[in-house]
Amino acid sequence: FQLYGYCYQDSNDIPDTLTTITELGSPLEMIQLLQTSWEDRFRICLSLVRLLHYLAHSPLGSVTLLDFRPRQFVIVDGELKVTDLDDASIEESSCTSNSDCFMEFPARNFTLPCSVEGRCQNMNEKRNLYNAYRFFFTYLLPHSAPSSLRPLLDKIVNATGKPTKRSNANSLFPLLSPGLSVNPEFTQKCVKSANTKYKRVPEAVIPDENYRCWPSYHHKGCLLSVFDVNEAMEICDSYPQCKAFVLTNQTTWTGRQLVFFKMASNPIVPDPDKITYVKVTG
Repeated sequence: FQLYGYCYQDSNDIPDTLTTITELGSPLEMIQLLQTSWEDRFRICLSLVRLLHYLAHSPLGSVTLLDFRPRQFVIVDGELKVTDLDDASIEESSCTSNSDCFMEFPARNFTLPCSVEGRCQNMNEKRNLYNAYRFFFTYLLPHSAPSSLRPLLDKIVNATGKPTKRSNANSLFPLLSPGLSVNPEFTQKCVKSANTKYKRVPEAVIPDENYRCWPSYHHKGCLLSVFDVNEAMEICDSYPQCKAFVLTNQTTWTGRQLVFFKMASNPIVPDPDKITYVKVTG
């Protein structure tokens, strides 16, 4: 979380009161996140992986968030950031045997090895990983994910859901660090040829004739991301009400183009920044 400034001052007879100025973020609402596109949810999970890696290798050592719940996070420019560090700890639990390294969670418990130095091995990191799994990854990653990325996502979920295995924040980076923006399995999706022929109308747009679809980047229309025109044609073919689509000059964070899908092919009006494709009938 970005800290812009701070100052010490006495307040209400309390000496050395600390006031901080931080960046503004939106509260994290899990139900709302599940209604967003999978691409945006992946971006949140990617930022969480970066956070897990930093907590495991911070200048202070391995840091654990004892209160690791969605309410402790906010969304800033589409990425997840932690806001409450009051319950952060750098102390690794001491032990004399493995039984002292017991981690208890509501649905599952784990026992970690006790090192020769008398410390539970990587307990701070393992606790963060499992909390990330049970509060974020298990909900945000599999839901409506592209089928081509399912094996990758299963590895991520398994690596965080079993913290006693050889899993750590470093092991997630080869899976997620490049992101979708350079992942050919998503950005270069292989699609079949469209069943319907389309007429290309350059510098034109259909301003109305919207219908709703899910997931959509627009709450009053069907605005989806595509890799290319062929994928847009395939999507339009899959919706019975789709009669045309309009290519915009906007892209998502991964570089995929945003396209409006329409339930009618008229009226078409001039727009130098748009290209419309209309189904050819008959």
